[in-house]
Amino acid sequence: MSDLKKYVVERKKRDRAFAEGYEEGYEQFKIGVVLKQARETAGLTQEELAQRLKTKKTAISRIENHAEDIKLSTLEKVAHALGKRLEVKIA
Repeated sequence: MSDLKKYVVERKKRDRAFAEGYEEGYEQFKIGVVLKQARETAGLTQEELAQRLKTKKTAISRIENHAEDIKLSTLEKVAHALGKRLEVKIA
């Protein structure tokens, strides 16, 4: 187990607020990472993606770095602008 994983396990044990918010925060972080990777794989800068979405680079940065409360419709627009389709899966 990595040092980071050990830290998270131990912190969850001793800090209830951290434990309760960890999974949600991690999921939001993963969404931002997935969007950034998809943009980079498409060979686009944040500015170029922003132009396709008729928004500002700062909005793309905010989505990639703080994906909390992102709307499904926004995810669909981003996917379309990247030439992809959005799939939502409940497992």
